[in-house]
Amino acid sequence: MPWPSLSLESDGMKTFENLAELAACVGQEVAVSDWLTITQEQVDRFAEATGDRQWIHVDVEKARSGPFGAPIAHGFLTLSLLPVFFESSFEIRQSRMGVNYGLNKVRFTAPVPVGSRLRARMTLLAADPIEHDGLQTTWSVLVEREGAAKPVCVAESLVRQYP
Repeated sequence: MPWPSLSLESDGMKTFENLAELAACVGQEVAVSDWLTITQEQVDRFAEATGDRQWIHVDVEKARSGPFGAPIAHGFLTLSLLPVFFESSFEIRQSRMGVNYGLNKVRFTAPVPVGSRLRARMTLLAADPIEHDGLQTTWSVLVEREGAAKPVCVAESLVRQYP
């Protein structure tokens, strides 16, 4: 069975010509992603893939009477959406690939009830040259839920970009 398609609502994409243009943005919020709606099917598929079938995620009836009043997405599901948020936010025309290099810090600061719309705000913290004329970027990523006062995830993400 195929994975469900992600439902993104686009506000537009920022375009950089090359890695140098991106590097010039250190210290700035570079982009805000499209909104993405979290579905129960995504949560169920994530539970199936990871083996994390805790009732607060997959038992809709029990979750309604639980502490969050509804089933919630896994924190790691929210984190796993970072590539989608990056890809929907900006492109670097003269870059053949970007590679996830890891994370420095991650916090899941609020629950994500199924049906929530999420988006990410990405601030470029650092851009350091690496081998093969690449660039290692360090990003502050704040994932927000529509209508919520505080973010649902705050992460520091490392990405290696190559021309």
